[in-house]
Amino acid sequence: MLRVDSSKTCKIVYSLCKHEYLGYVIEPHVVQLNPQGDFSFTYQRVFTHTVEEYNHCIDATDYKLIKILDEIEQDFIIKKYYKKLIRASEFFSKIFDAKFYETVRPKIEKKLAEALELLKIKNQLYLMDKDGWPVERKIEFATEPASILFHFRRNEIETRYFPTIKYQNLRIEFMFKDAQIVSNKPAWLLLSDVLYFFDEDIEGKKFLPFLNKRFISIPKATEATYFEKFVAPLIEKHHVYAEGFEIRTEQFEAKQVIKVLFVEGGISQLQLYFKYGEYVFSLENAHKVTVRLEKTDDNYIFHRVKRSADWEKKQFNLLLSLGLKKTSALFSNLEVVNDDEDPSYGAINWVNEHIESLEALGFEIEQSTGQKRFVLGASKIDLEIKEGNDWFDINAVVWFGKYQIPFLALKQHILHKRREFLLPDGEVAIIPEKWFTQYGSLFSLAETDKSLRLKKHHIGLLNDLAEDSLANVTLGRKLQRLNDFENIADTQMPVHFKGSLRDYQKAGYNWFSFLREYNFGGCLADDMGLGKTIQTLAMLQKVKEDEQLLQTQTTSLIVMPTSLIYNWLTEAKKFTPKLKVLAHTGTNRNKDVANFAHYDIVITTYGVTRVDIDELKNFYFNYIILDESQNIKNPSSKSFKAVRSLKSKHKLILSGTPVENSVGDLWSQLTFLNPGLLGTQSFFNEEYVQAIEKKKDEEKARKLQSIIKPFVLRRTKEQVASELPPKTEQIIYCDMSEDQASYYEKTKSAYRNDLLQSMDDGTFAQKQVQLLQGLTALRQLANHPYMIDKEYESDSGKFENVIHTLDNVLKGGHKVLVFSQFVKHLDIFKKHFEAEEIPFAYLDGATKNRGEIVANFQEDETLKVFLISIKAGGVGLNLTQADYVFILDPWWNPAVEQQAIDRTHRIGQHKKVFIYKFISKDTVEEKILALQRRKKTLANSLITTEESFFKSLSKDDIRDILS
Repeated sequence: MLRVDSSKTCKIVYSLCKHEYLGYVIEPHVVQLNPQGDFSFTYQRVFTHTVEEYNHCIDATDYKLIKILDEIEQDFIIKKYYKKLIRASEFFSKIFDAKFYETVRPKIEKKLAEALELLKIKNQLYLMDKDGWPVERKIEFATEPASILFHFRRNEIETRYFPTIKYQNLRIEFMFKDAQIVSNKPAWLLLSDVLYFFDEDIEGKKFLPFLNKRFISIPKATEATYFEKFVAPLIEKHHVYAEGFEIRTEQFEAKQVIKVLFVEGGISQLQLYFKYGEYVFSLENAHKVTVRLEKTDDNYIFHRVKRSADWEKKQFNLLLSLGLKKTSALFSNLEVVNDDEDPSYGAINWVNEHIESLEALGFEIEQSTGQKRFVLGASKIDLEIKEGNDWFDINAVVWFGKYQIPFLALKQHILHKRREFLLPDGEVAIIPEKWFTQYGSLFSLAETDKSLRLKKHHIGLLNDLAEDSLANVTLGRKLQRLNDFENIADTQMPVHFKGSLRDYQKAGYNWFSFLREYNFGGCLADDMGLGKTIQTLAMLQKVKEDEQLLQTQTTSLIVMPTSLIYNWLTEAKKFTPKLKVLAHTGTNRNKDVANFAHYDIVITTYGVTRVDIDELKNFYFNYIILDESQNIKNPSSKSFKAVRSLKSKHKLILSGTPVENSVGDLWSQLTFLNPGLLGTQSFFNEEYVQAIEKKKDEEKARKLQSIIKPFVLRRTKEQVASELPPKTEQIIYCDMSEDQASYYEKTKSAYRNDLLQSMDDGTFAQKQVQLLQGLTALRQLANHPYMIDKEYESDSGKFENVIHTLDNVLKGGHKVLVFSQFVKHLDIFKKHFEAEEIPFAYLDGATKNRGEIVANFQEDETLKVFLISIKAGGVGLNLTQADYVFILDPWWNPAVEQQAIDRTHRIGQHKKVFIYKFISKDTVEEKILALQRRKKTLANSLITTEESFFKSLSKDDIRDILS
């Protein structure tokens, strides 16, 4: 075969040929033209990678065609579907079989269909001769689709079956005419050099038997099966002419039906189906026509039922949009998309939630026959709330569809989370899952002997019910005012308050008056540095002035950590000099509580309160105020038991971090404020702590938030940012020195191997103390190995970095607070400052004269550095002269760092504050930062910005830390 010369005239052609194994295919060729413009015998097969040479004789459609036809060429097919490298001749002689053909041929035909549609437009298809010449004869394309009609003639003995083809309204003879089925799906028929295509999606194999046969005969004995399996599907899709049996076309108005399929202990489902008169269809066979065969005696009637296929799909999609999902690709049964719902009740609950809108859309609802009959109807609650002196009476009825029952009848079901409620007539009502969360607290916290009665401090619970769409709540007029506690009336400022309150502080002061009016206890949970002390002093000054008008006098008690005594005395002297304040502290304190009556305020410590409780509990205070109230977070602590036995008219607590370690910290603090608010400790632990911390139940977190909301006022720095100077935080990453890194890795490996081994052998639970020791050792090594090894004489990367940064800051004349969790770490810097003769202030847990040291640092211009232990100096210090904060080591709990930052970034600070956090690279410190970011979400959904990190470490977290 000569090569086609591209410099001379040539033409691209497409040849239909029959591959010995793969069936009909089309091949693109370039053919040389002779001087007369006819095809010569010089031709060449072309592919995408060889056609460029003949660019001048091809167009964009040719490029597209060649690319499609490349993919049905034998080498391409073998490579794609067999994968191993093999010659074509060897493949077809040894590997190729019927199974390979059946897999691959439909894919070839898909490509053929694409190519034929393009060639129909180009009209450039030829037949290849037996020797491979690509242009033996031109093939013409039919100009319009042909139609096919299937004939059935039934008599006493047999049924004869054959097709006829019509083209341009004329019947064409194709039997015994050497017709060829070029492609089965879609069908292309080659007859007398014309290629025919069809108006229906018909398969070529339907008329393949008739290329050389006049008809097919079906004996009487097998006709019933044949009619059902072959004729009925044929009538659904194609035109059929019948003699000897009847075909009826029928039309009905469709109805959509949802059937509930209850599976006890399993996954209940919903079945969507459609009724057309007496006929019932599921979505799987959503054809335009569905055929049902009826046989009476010896007669057959085929009922062609016209379907609204698009409408059916629309109904199905509508259900998907309402929260259902398809169970499998094969069946159109549906399940509820909801991980929290018990799967056996999910379907019933979903129907009950949507029943009104479903019926409005025309859906009929049915349930499968079984032992249980469920109520299918909307579930709702009507609540009427009436206010007594110190409580609310709740009258409530429940509707399950048309049935009405007293809400109190559901108490045991809701408390024990039992879904099925048996009605008097034997039907079963399903209690919605949401009701357990929404009304569990109501039944647990209310008195429920003969009616539902709530204490007045459960106003938050009622607010939540009033806002909830599950119930219709009717509130009395006075209760509506109480419900609107966010719009609190303005209270006049006390005359003898020295200074002024910022807007948000004034709002806090007004809130105290609201609590006093309704006899509620409250928690002021403002961020550190926002002035909780000032707001409280303003309130106490107002109380004194109101009492003076009534010619009475009371005493209030403020309990606090020892470190805050100095701060409170200073602030009271500054803002409320008219208040008489007694510091009930020190070993020589007067224990005669009758002496308290001469003072407006008695301030004392948690330690003194524990020791003097037998005397203190005999005095009736006006206010008991706990500062840093997280000190009583442990309900079994002596501090909690002591303050709980104190007596007063009003109670307040102050804390920037009421949740330090766990949501459980709230129970003791809010129980001190409003006894009974959160129920018993075991109820609170199970209902809220476990649900929120272990199960990450956001709905329970929201519920708890609504109960405590009226009694907790929290403003963050971000909310009042316009009233504070900006602060800038920066992380400085430090490389460890070589010796330090080596020491660190050796220690990490020892702990890691032991702890990972304990995870595998199940002894991990006993290793908690060792884990803490190990992590502490690694954190100290990340700072400076000298902290755990006094023989260590080499250097530390972090130490060098801190000193370098500090030098630059001090040269600029700034004051710096340097915090570390480790006193040993501060000692290293202390020795350095002493050797370099750098003046510094120092404070840790053992420091006695805190007030003097703080005042000295604030006033002495030459004193630029303050070394502070983060736990000892995290609260109660006012260090606004500093504008730089160095945090030498990250703490598990970011809120502890935040408290340190708040020593300087607080009211009274007029400079920008810069915070530098020093982190040793490739150490546990980097992992701590990642943990801080990951574990912040839970606490934010409540009333604090922090959470315990160490207690919440999972095994994966520990693996990550030690990796």
